[in-house]
Amino acid sequence: MENHSKVDSPTNVSLVGSDTVLGLIEYKTVSVFLVLLICGVGIIGNMMVVVVVLTTRDMRTPTNCYLVSLALADLMVLLAAGLPNVSDSLAGQWIYGHAGCLCITYFQYLGINVSSCSIMAFTVERYIAICHPIRAQTVCTVSRAKRIITGVWVVTSAYCMLWFFLVDINVTKSQSLECGYKVSRNLYLPIYLLDFAIFFVTPLVVATVLYGLIGRILFLSSLSHIPSCAGTEEPGKAGGRSRTRGALSSRKQVTKMLVVVVVLFAVLWMPYRTLVLVNSFMDHPYLDPWFLLFCRICVYANSAINPIVYNLMSQKFRMAFKRLCKCSEEEPQRRMVYLTTTSYSVVQESFQAKARALGKKQGQVQPPLQQEQGPEGSQPAGQQASQEKPYFSVV
Repeated sequence: MENHSKVDSPTNVSLVGSDTVLGLIEYKTVSVFLVLLICGVGIIGNMMVVVVVLTTRDMRTPTNCYLVSLALADLMVLLAAGLPNVSDSLAGQWIYGHAGCLCITYFQYLGINVSSCSIMAFTVERYIAICHPIRAQTVCTVSRAKRIITGVWVVTSAYCMLWFFLVDINVTKSQSLECGYKVSRNLYLPIYLLDFAIFFVTPLVVATVLYGLIGRILFLSSLSHIPSCAGTEEPGKAGGRSRTRGALSSRKQVTKMLVVVVVLFAVLWMPYRTLVLVNSFMDHPYLDPWFLLFCRICVYANSAINPIVYNLMSQKFRMAFKRLCKCSEEEPQRRMVYLTTTSYSVVQESFQAKARALGKKQGQVQPPLQQEQGPEGSQPAGQQASQEKPYFSVV
């Protein structure tokens, strides 16, 4: 592609501004600060999602498997698009060479496309689980989810290999290097429109239709479980109704969380997608640097915000995140308590042995030394164990 249309460059997720803008200190400062902040939060958050799902048994559900795939794709976007953009802003040119241009461009589009497919996959999974619960028992399984995710990554990886033949290192008018296209704009337009249709429009259309059907089913289910009169119920029926309401509430909460993920995907990708679509048909593309920065920040925010949504809207994820954060803090305390308890037991046993030996010499056995320890040592064993329990009961 021609150099004047840099919004359509293969590293278009990074959206590096013009050479004059790169020389502005305020632009560099704002750009680097925001990108590092969002990428840092997103990398840590998505890594936590992957860790808690893989290490917590009750978190290994089909839906969470798709969320792990989404987290890995978002990690790829942040690492392949966000961090190289920081070096571009600081250095003012491309510093990763020809191989870096090919690989970084490939991983950018791979992460973007896999994230779209993961969103569409968990949308279909939720539709089957809620609208076809009997069929879901054989279709919505963890093993099937893993096979689908593997297929998504394999097919998308093969599809994105097209970018290896579309990019190259170009020299700008100011004699600086950039990672740009080596094909004309006319050839790139069909490729972009295909990406736009498959990986943006299709997931949104599928999500709109399926979540509409899911909402209808959940609304009708909630109406069917409302008591028809204020009379008393039998204990068995009341318990069954309570369990049904709990399951329905859990389904609603999960569905709300996934709907928020889809809405954020649509809203945060809309500025960039719209800008590139409009510029594809314009002779003089709109390249306002601050608007390009806004589009770039929206793209990175989409890859960073999902773990925050999980923490706010899912009690299971929130508890898993808390356990993960407390694990490293509690481990030194557990080790210290163990060493203190062990040393105390050794000292106590040695004193008791000496007391028994002295009692035998005097023809009598001394009572245990628990009464010589004062108020702190006069507590029963059960009470002492209860004081130590909080240190060892943290999962």
